[in-house]
Amino acid sequence: MSASTDTWLVVGLGNPGPQYAGNRHNVGAMVVAELASRTSGTLRRHKSGATADSVRLGSAPGGGPGPRAIIAVPTSYMNVSGGQVKALASFFSVPPEQVIVVHDELDIPFAQVRLKQGGGEGGHNGLRSISSSLGTKDYLRVRVGVGRPPGRMDAADFVLKDFSTVEKKELSFLLSDAADAVEQLVTQGLLAAQQTWHAPA
Repeated sequence: MSASTDTWLVVGLGNPGPQYAGNRHNVGAMVVAELASRTSGTLRRHKSGATADSVRLGSAPGGGPGPRAIIAVPTSYMNVSGGQVKALASFFSVPPEQVIVVHDELDIPFAQVRLKQGGGEGGHNGLRSISSSLGTKDYLRVRVGVGRPPGRMDAADFVLKDFSTVEKKELSFLLSDAADAVEQLVTQGLLAAQQTWHAPA
């Protein structure tokens, strides 16, 4: 895998192991799996410790292949994923403003997607680890809505549970939307992507 200064790094957050694979907390990793499927990519272990592949995302304005991106899923637990993200960014010479982190977001209703650059981590330990390791919060985030926990359920317990039966029926659409948002972000920029995904339904 080689890279140049126009390369993006797209990281999907989650926890390793089959017991976590279907958790709400792993939706970022699920989105990267969707991107790998679209691009015939294969996530293989990289020297950073993460699994990664080099692909082309979306389409260029003239109809050719879109920008080069490293799509990756850390193999560490989410709360300490920043080290592997930093290692990938350093290896491929990707600046923070071209790092995209795809993650679950409690403050967004289920099945909605939002995008932003920088800002706080909202109590998300994966983001906190990445901000600390990169030394900045000014990376891009694709925030995949999982909604708030019902009743008095603790937020940490909620995100470490699988999607509900009803949600699972919509999950493939959500993953597709989030992957579309990533592709639009790298091909058209943050403002255009926000105008698409933040518009009233």
